[in-house]
Amino acid sequence: MPPKPASPYAEFLAELDEIQRHKWHLSEREGVDVGFEKALSDWATHHRTSWRHVRNQIRDHFASSIS
Repeated sequence: MPPKPASPYAEFLAELDEIQRHKWHLSEREGVDVGFEKALSDWATHHRTSWRHVRNQIRDHFASSIS
């Protein structure tokens, strides 16, 4: 049986946390507050796919170790 996905709200909160962390890194690198919109766009373009892939792998690993 495939693992049960996290709730949509839990996934939203996890992504929001990653975007906020990315915003902090971008702002530190650029020396100014880059703003949420820029951080969101940059994270979605450059990091979301790999982040989602790793997150799913971890979820699947833990789900298979429990069953």
